[in-house]
This record gives sequence, structure tokens and C-alpha cells, in this order.
Amino acid sequence: MRRRDFLRSATGALAGAPLLAFPRLGRRRAPWLLVPMDDTQADHLKAYGVVFRLLERGGRAEWFLNYRNGAFLIPSDAVTARDTALAGVTSEPLDDGALLGIRAEIQMENMEAVPLEKAPKVAVYAPPNAAPWDDAVTMALRYAGIDFAKVWDSEVLAPAGTGLARYDWLHLHHEDFTGQYSKFYLTYAGAPWLAEMVERNTAMARALGFSSVPAEKRAVAEAIAAYVHQGGFLFAMCAATETLDLALAGAGVDIAAAYADQTPMDPNATAKMDWSRALAFQDARLELSPNVSQFSDIDGHEVNAMSRRQELGSFRSFNFSAKIDPVATMLVQNHRETIPDFYGLTTSFRKSRIKPGVTILADEPGAPWAKYLHGEHGQGTWTFYGGHDPEDPQHQIGDAPTDLSLHPHSPGYRLILNNVLFPAAKKKELKT
Repeated sequence: MRRRDFLRSATGALAGAPLLAFPRLGRRRAPWLLVPMDDTQADHLKAYGVVFRLLERGGRAEWFLNYRNGAFLIPSDAVTARDTALAGVTSEPLDDGALLGIRAEIQMENMEAVPLEKAPKVAVYAPPNAAPWDDAVTMALRYAGIDFAKVWDSEVLAPAGTGLARYDWLHLHHEDFTGQYSKFYLTYAGAPWLAEMVERNTAMARALGFSSVPAEKRAVAEAIAAYVHQGGFLFAMCAATETLDLALAGAGVDIAAAYADQTPMDPNATAKMDWSRALAFQDARLELSPNVSQFSDIDGHEVNAMSRRQELGSFRSFNFSAKIDPVATMLVQNHRETIPDFYGLTTSFRKSRIKPGVTILADEPGAPWAKYLHGEHGQGTWTFYGGHDPEDPQHQIGDAPTDLSLHPHSPGYRLILNNVLFPAAKKKELKT
């Protein structure tokens, strides 16, 4: 949903009477449960799953932005109360008087009550053989108990009205949409998993009628951009953020030739880029050498150029006006404002490469890069989050999977799950 459309459809309701009218459940049971998201919460991540499953059952909830770090209001019916307890999620019973007091506080402060009406249909872009622990979002969804489907190139490029049109929310992670296999051949040549990746992608490109993997990946990138333009919600992390825009801007054509014979690309390739087609970035300089494990100069940390690699610090989310800009406020709800940084194939976004009009949701204070971005494209929105795994800062291929039961309060993972619930706040049926 575009930010201005959300405001236009929701402002009147938010300023008026209570948004939820659940049936009364009897004298002994308080009609509401408050799910706090401050430090009293036993499991921040599973709280999102409780709300998501309520919406799947046809129930409704409210998201109290900036109240107790983004608390949720849910009904205390038997199914919801049982689900909350089984998930180990902290909840507090509320009667009508207590709820009116909370609403009065929300009305007076930099807070807002946003209705959550319908569970979005969630898809994760990944090849069929993708390891389940190699994607932070997949791990977060499974830990929280949020159902999702997996899609890959054949689904993305399916005829109009099928494929991505069935989903409200799409996630991309470390996929290289330039078709260079993230330049893994420089350090992992001969690895069985890389050979399998090349074979699987080459077979898919041929099956879909493309002359090369870079050409096919560019078509996939364009289909994803069209999905967003038609009203989809896109969330991307790691290399998918940078390479999606490089493919959209035209890098795929030049990279295809370079990858084929391992020679430097056309020195004029950067000048040939059409950044009007990209979502977030502009004027980036391509890394023309096939011998440097870097895509462009978008990544401020230059994680794959070891001689220039920047050390990790911490990033800080911004405070937004909940009443004026509830969209950005939803995306940064957290119990921590400052979060330890973490590497990825693309770790951060150089501010000089970010397009005007893009909202920076979080950055590293004093550094020339941002960590977390949001913007609009047509009728839909996209959000880019740098890095690979919020609880594995130095992530390497082959590392053990992150056990989220050891990190139930992870503020870095909370940013991911904010994005999953974001589409539930829409006021109209998503049109794709």
C-alpha cells in the first residue's frame, strides 16, 4: 500500500471510536488481551505469529504503534488465549475501562492504533534445494509459526494472473539477479554446492527459453518490479537488494558477456545503466573486474573487497510520527533503538547512491551509509534491509543455523517480522 493511500483510508477511522468490536465473552473473562512488546515480553518473535494466526482465522487485531514498543491488542477468545499461552507469549487481560485508558494515552502521545484486518499470503523466493537455515526470513517465519510458500523463477515468470499474483508479500534474500552467482567462483571454485547452483540455474534458464542465466535473472527482476508496481509488498535482504536494482537498471546485459569469458566488462557499462528503472539506487559504479567479489559501490561496508572492508558498528532506527507517517512507524517498531550490525553480501547502502524520495528507516550514526530503506513503486511498496542474519554477524557459508529459541528478543529479527505484518494493515483488497 502506498503511504498516502494508507493515510487517506485510515486517518478518519483512527481518529474516531474504537476500531474493534469483538463480541463479549462472558463476565469471568476480560474481553481483550494486550500483547506487550517491551521488555516484559517473554518471546517477541512468536508474538508476531500469534497475531498472524489470529488474522488467518478471520479475527482482527490492532497494532498500538509506539505504545509499549509496538504492543498488539487481540481478543481473549478461547482459541486465541490458548495459542498465546502455547507459544509462550506474554499477554495481559484488559477490560473495557483499561482499554479506554490506553486509547486516551494513544490519542494524546506520538502513538497510533492501526487495525490489522487480513493475514497476507506470504511467499519466499528460493530455489527448491535452498537450505532452510540460509535465509533469516525463512527462519523467522518458521520460528514465529507463520505459513509461507516458496516460489522460484518459473512461478515468478508465470502468465499474468498466476504466479506472484497469488501472494501479497514477497521476500528475496541473497539471490544474485545479475546472474554472476555472487562471484562465488572466486573463492569456492570446485565446491559441489556451487556446481549444483550453476547447473540448476542454467537448466531453469534454458527451460524458460533464455540464452543465459543473466538474461533470465533480469527478466525475473523485471517481473518482481512489475509485481510491486501492481500493488505487491516486497521485502529484500542481503545481496538481493543490490543485485535486483542492478538487474533492473540494465547490468545483466553487460554482465552476461563478462561472465561468459571471465574478462573485464565494457568500461562504459556503468554509463549505460538506466537508473530510472531501479527501485532504490542511482548512479552506482559497477565493479567491472570479474576478479573482485563485489557487485558495485552501493554497499558501504564493501564486505567482499577485503582490503576496503569496513568494521561493523551499530545502526539506529529513526523515530517517526505515528499519526503522520504510520507506515514508517510500523516498520521500525522495536524494544531497542540501537541494534548491533551484521554482515551480508550487501551489508549497507551508501547514502550517495540512494535515490531522492526513498525513506531511510535506520542508519549508522556518523557513517555515510544506511541499513534499512523503504519506498513506493506504482501501487506497491518495497523495503530493503542490509545484511544476512541479524544474530550471526560474521555469517559464512556452512555456518550452523541460527537457533532463534536462543534469541527470542532479537531486535534485528523484529524488523523482519514488522514487514510481514505490514500488509495486514491495508484497508482494501490488494489488487495484483
